[in-house]
Amino acid sequence: MLALLPLLRTRWGRRAGSLGAVVRPGAAGAGAGPRGAMSLYRTEARGPPRSPGFRLFFKNEAGHYISPFHDIPLKVDSIENLFNMVVEIPRWTNAKMEIATEEPLNPIKPDIKDGKLRYVANIFPHKGYIWNYGALPQTWEDPRRKDKSTDCCGDDDPIDVCEIGSKVLSRGEVIRVKILGVLALIDQGETDWKLIAINVNDPEASKFHDIEDVKKYKPGYLEATLNWFRLYKVPDGKPENQFAFNGEFKSKAFALEVIKSTHECWKALLMKKCDGGAINCTNVQVCDSPFHCTQEEARSLVESVSSSPNEESNEEEHVWHFLGK
Repeated sequence: MLALLPLLRTRWGRRAGSLGAVVRPGAAGAGAGPRGAMSLYRTEARGPPRSPGFRLFFKNEAGHYISPFHDIPLKVDSIENLFNMVVEIPRWTNAKMEIATEEPLNPIKPDIKDGKLRYVANIFPHKGYIWNYGALPQTWEDPRRKDKSTDCCGDDDPIDVCEIGSKVLSRGEVIRVKILGVLALIDQGETDWKLIAINVNDPEASKFHDIEDVKKYKPGYLEATLNWFRLYKVPDGKPENQFAFNGEFKSKAFALEVIKSTHECWKALLMKKCDGGAINCTNVQVCDSPFHCTQEEARSLVESVSSSPNEESNEEEHVWHFLGK
């Protein structure tokens, strides 16, 4: 409990070398302005692309392996509404990729079901994901904690982000985003928050401050987003998804409270103050976490990852589904 006391005295727990502020002077993220977040991080691919063994590991500016889940700070300095986002899936692509929450250092990996790679279906009039899709680091939707507003527990993942800017981003990019609002998807009885955000370096970012601005400057985008999440599992034979609040997009203020709550859950996870189940909390820069490891140990973990160059993979099925009623 003593290790958490300094965190409770600050709004987001940004004490250097501890939860919420994992950077040290000279490390990735130190002294950086709103631009150039990706230059602070780089990625290293291991295993054949489009195979079950593919992994995308992260390094900081010094070239040390880190966890994108635990070691990249949630917030950018002390700016109120500026967060780091890890891009898992670029817009218009179909391959379902995710931060490997149960693996050491949490690389990005393919989503696998029954030994096969998973691809999201193309549903008229869209191709793949209609935003750059990813997650906020240092957040966790606790599957054992019931959300007061949805009356459902979390989905055991970092909180998801739909980035609505004009650029198609790359897998593994770390960008800085403004939060605009949030949608509450209920997935098999679990709360699965979907944040709506925009890259701060987008040419139109200055126009966007809250969810109403999305309605004003990108008319139809929120409706398309709701419809996409409602239907994307239907081609696989599953029912339509449901939403809390009757599918209403909640405001920026509401979204920031959701982020704050999931960040607190993550802090409890990293300090072993709750049951994390199968979540792997290995980290390099959260020094007061019992799951902290050295740079040498992190390198050994990555080097131990092996994959056969002849791994079988299933190709994406190029089919378009029309689900009009």
